[in-house]
Amino acid sequence: MGNRTLLLLVLVLFSTLVASVVGYEYEGRREREEEEESEQRTQGENWFLLRQLHDVVKTDAGSMRMVKGGYRRGSFLHSPMHVGFISMEPNSLFIPQYLDSDLVLFVHHGEARVGNIYRNELVERHLKHGDVYTIAAGSAFYLENRAENERLRIICSIDINSESMGWHAFQSFFIGGGIHPASVLAGFDHNTLSTALNVSTAELRRFLTRQSSGPIVHLSGSHHTDVWTKFVAQESHQKLAHLKRIVNLEKEVRPKEEESTWSLRKFLCALLKRKDVVKRGNHKAPSAYNLYNRKPNFKNDYGWTKSVDESDYSPLQQSGNGVYLVNLSPGSMMAPHVNPRAIEYGVVLKGTGRVQIVYPNGTLAMNARVRQGDVFWVPRYYPFCHIASTNGPFEFFGFTTSARRNHPQFLVGRNSLMQSLRGPEFAAAFGIGEKRLKRIVNAQREQVILPSSSDSPDDEAMYGFLLV
Repeated sequence: MGNRTLLLLVLVLFSTLVASVVGYEYEGRREREEEEESEQRTQGENWFLLRQLHDVVKTDAGSMRMVKGGYRRGSFLHSPMHVGFISMEPNSLFIPQYLDSDLVLFVHHGEARVGNIYRNELVERHLKHGDVYTIAAGSAFYLENRAENERLRIICSIDINSESMGWHAFQSFFIGGGIHPASVLAGFDHNTLSTALNVSTAELRRFLTRQSSGPIVHLSGSHHTDVWTKFVAQESHQKLAHLKRIVNLEKEVRPKEEESTWSLRKFLCALLKRKDVVKRGNHKAPSAYNLYNRKPNFKNDYGWTKSVDESDYSPLQQSGNGVYLVNLSPGSMMAPHVNPRAIEYGVVLKGTGRVQIVYPNGTLAMNARVRQGDVFWVPRYYPFCHIASTNGPFEFFGFTTSARRNHPQFLVGRNSLMQSLRGPEFAAAFGIGEKRLKRIVNAQREQVILPSSSDSPDDEAMYGFLLV
């Protein structure tokens, strides 16, 4: 009897020891998994949140900053777009230039006047809050903020051009300029240029060194002595006399060639005429497209979405990009979905919220809180969703890398793939019966934009698997 008691005690102690070891290993494994998941989410934020702003241009009159796309080191993921932020003080000018990348401009705040070459003619457009406007690569343009007391803010997409000199960079070629920035004319040998202009090298040197205020300049006020202020204030005949030699240079250098879309002669000549609408032959230059004036593509009690593609605004076909705008009411959710056609970029305009992105292996790549000014991107085919904070509406604007209609595929909701796929095969894939699958699929009565969890008929079923 004593031996049996001793044996039983040993067995109990052994079982306790084994349970402790197994529990320890389980806890250790769970801690490791949590650490790995946390590290994965941090890595996801580093990939999908573009928070590092780079100065492109910075002067007293304004700035252009940019978050960079490109390849991620140690990853196959590729972000083929930069997102730029242009800020201009009242009465300022972003001097004439052209880029080696297509631009899509969105006026976030204020009003602007943009001039650019369209089919060898200068087109000037007045842009207001919410306007979208495109500028083709190689097309000379300038931007003006003529407001007396209002700052101009523009968000723009900049495609990464594989032909750029510099990996994943874009280049500005300034037509006007001097010491800072230098005009593209300044790169020619001075003897060659003075001969072509038929002026002395001393006069040429003065001409090419007067501007030193930077790419964005003031046009009035304490900076009234700036060369661009004087130029804008001149009468047309005075401007013509000032620029005649440059115009003649273009004529002499290219007497028989067909002029390109960024022709310096065409640009300067047209600048003197100040045409608001240019018509030549059978074409009319495109106008801007206002996102806020557009009716929502989808709207319910929890928010609305607007998207614009080439079928709505044909100039987007040139850049190959689309634009969109989303407004979510407090606590609501843009249902989990997939973009089968394009990479998506978003810029938070108002409020706070969360962006969740999922890896192909079904693990959470990112669950990041975003606020006004944050930029995020979502690779093509990756599932993702947006969730508004409960303290206010959440609004974000963005670009897509396809000008064709996107047709997002929703994974949850009344119009989702779960509704389309439900059947015995789909039930078997989850290892449940059809009745239970039907109950789960039909639990959510809304589509596209879903109510907050407090309004949901089944919080755990709707949001428990998302709000990690």
